[in-house]
Amino acid sequence: MTDQAPAAATEITEIPGKPTSASRTTLSHIMTHSDTNLLGTVHGGVIMKLVDDAAGAVAGRHSGGPAVTASMDEMAFLEPVRVGDLVHVKAQVNWTGRTSMEVGVRVLAERWNESAPPTQVGSAYLVFAAVDADGKPRRVPPVTPETERDRRRYQEAQIRRAHRLARRRAIMELREQRAAEGFED
Repeated sequence: MTDQAPAAATEITEIPGKPTSASRTTLSHIMTHSDTNLLGTVHGGVIMKLVDDAAGAVAGRHSGGPAVTASMDEMAFLEPVRVGDLVHVKAQVNWTGRTSMEVGVRVLAERWNESAPPTQVGSAYLVFAAVDADGKPRRVPPVTPETERDRRRYQEAQIRRAHRLARRRAIMELREQRAAEGFED
């Protein structure tokens, strides 16, 4: 007999990491009149859909299967987008947890008929959860930052995650306190 205990049947094998560049992608789309709002500029919801589409593609590539949007931390609109703009949505995995991933997205726009460089018009951070065929969470490979910029994004993503978790905790504590005081929501 040995002093070592047998390995647990539920032992989780390590998933090899993937570099940031493995799932990075760009989605490009030309804006038309059907994309406009009442002000004549491109509707924010159209841009948000493109952001979610690009982020979803990146999350699925990184995780090797289906991934669903769990949250959109932040969507900043920096400049209006106009009809005729060619919009480029650039996305990459910034950070991974056990079953979730933060995807960072930059939105650039350029006039379809001009040679000027694109302008950043928006940015967003989304959290995706990898799911199996039954919709249950599944493990994702760790992301391996490749550049200093990737390492900075990884660190910033950890800060955003800590803030998300602290905000969720504070809200739950407040709700419990109000319920204990007899308030019904």
